[in-house]
Amino acid sequence: MDLWVIVPAYNEAGSIEATIKALAEQDDQNFTLVVVDNASTDDTAEIVRRHGVQMITETRKGTGAASDTGMRHAIAHGATHLARTDADCLPRPDWVRNIRRAFGDGLEMVGGRLRPRTDEFPLKFWERHFIPLVVDLAAAFGRFRPGNRSPEYLGPYVMMPGATLAITSSLYERAGGFLRTAIEEVHEDRALVNRVRTLTSAYGSRRDVVVFGSVRRLRAYGLAGTLAWYADHHYRPEVIDVR
Repeated sequence: MDLWVIVPAYNEAGSIEATIKALAEQDDQNFTLVVVDNASTDDTAEIVRRHGVQMITETRKGTGAASDTGMRHAIAHGATHLARTDADCLPRPDWVRNIRRAFGDGLEMVGGRLRPRTDEFPLKFWERHFIPLVVDLAAAFGRFRPGNRSPEYLGPYVMMPGATLAITSSLYERAGGFLRTAIEEVHEDRALVNRVRTLTSAYGSRRDVVVFGSVRRLRAYGLAGTLAWYADHHYRPEVIDVR
């Protein structure tokens, strides 16, 4: 298994260092890390270079475009398995190890659990418990959304956030990869999951594949706005790239 971890980043000077550190503290270090700088205008690229991390650039704006560029770069350099997290996220120290175990169990695509970071903003007690509940409810609701139901799917819908997602290189190519879009156009992680569902049933979400994600969007949009944003962009704020 030649595992590569891809991190798309746009203007993440305030967070990318913590993400790199979290990946450097993985208890399984047998992976190659690549950051895809999405034409940042801040010090993101400088910080990545300072840490000696491999970096490539994608000028087309969008998490989908940057992630796809990173995935295909990895495949071209021999990657057999791919994982992605985001530049505002902190993978738990056993994240890589548990992804590897999931692949070893026969899965071709692996999702994980996204939990709120507590180091960015002070979270109230109820928020610490309510936010994970909302994420779990959204995952359950996704199984019944009309867009996620079709006779062509070989298995049930499983929510796999792009911040904690892994896939074999072979399946990634067969599925066509992430849509090369911006996040305000389409949720590229959901689109990839649904294309994978037409090809195989060997996918699933693992409770031990954990990433702690930023709550800055929740702070900016509020709970209702955040839920509406992730539900097919029913809420469209003026500022998409919340920093």
